[in-house]
Amino acid sequence: MMPKSNPVSEIDTFVAIGDSFTEGLQDQAPGGEYRGWADMVAAALAAQRADFRYANLAIRGKLLAQVIAEQVPRTVELAPDLVSLAAGGNDILRGSDVDDLAADFERAVAKLQAAGCRVLIFTGFDPRIFPVIRLLRGRIAAYNMHLRGIADGYGCDLVDLWSMRALKDVRLWSPDRLHLTTQGHQQVARRTCEILGIGVTEETWLPPPARPPAAQPGRSPRLSPPWAAARRRDARWVREYAGPWLRRRVSGGSSGDGVPPKRPDLLPL
Repeated sequence: MMPKSNPVSEIDTFVAIGDSFTEGLQDQAPGGEYRGWADMVAAALAAQRADFRYANLAIRGKLLAQVIAEQVPRTVELAPDLVSLAAGGNDILRGSDVDDLAADFERAVAKLQAAGCRVLIFTGFDPRIFPVIRLLRGRIAAYNMHLRGIADGYGCDLVDLWSMRALKDVRLWSPDRLHLTTQGHQQVARRTCEILGIGVTEETWLPPPARPPAAQPGRSPRLSPPWAAARRRDARWVREYAGPWLRRRVSGGSSGDGVPPKRPDLLPL
């Protein structure tokens, strides 16, 4: 097990690797690029470290094996003080064995630590609030248990997305039900800063939106407008997101085909 270093005083370089979660979908910055929680954490670090530099190698749609083959070697080459690794969700969507995934993930963590990196990892989120995707809940939970064990065994920093209550609000998720909104990324960034020991002011992050009022008792959910609206959203999700995803799987394509990393080198913000 590698002992954790001082939270902020030794983090001058940060590399984020993984898939769309770390690339920042669907949090669009004013310039049109995707931002996301990793960019927010990097900004918080840069505010406290004058010589801070940051790279983000994450690309949407990547499988764990691709992250390990394409992004881990580059990260080892850059040798950052801190590296975040979040991957495996796309593999679970495709039906991969979670025990095999965890074994590959552990080898990646060991390789990053051997390069002298402090490693930050994330569990998967709880999909209970979404129809269809909630069917993966048991497999995600099993993968999470592996990740918690890896974090324990290697002394990694761990952000437990499954237990974050804020992420159980559907309004922190984009219509595709897989990617966070800007507010969702802000909540993950806030929690990540807490785990790393990075102090941020309350003004830095927006609070989660207020929950809608509870449904009136005595009304049939099948006759109420919210129920009908939810079914329309389900139909739209199948048409606009699930259908194209299935077509890409059949054709062997990925949403990340041809997409380069947004910050391939360690540079100041």
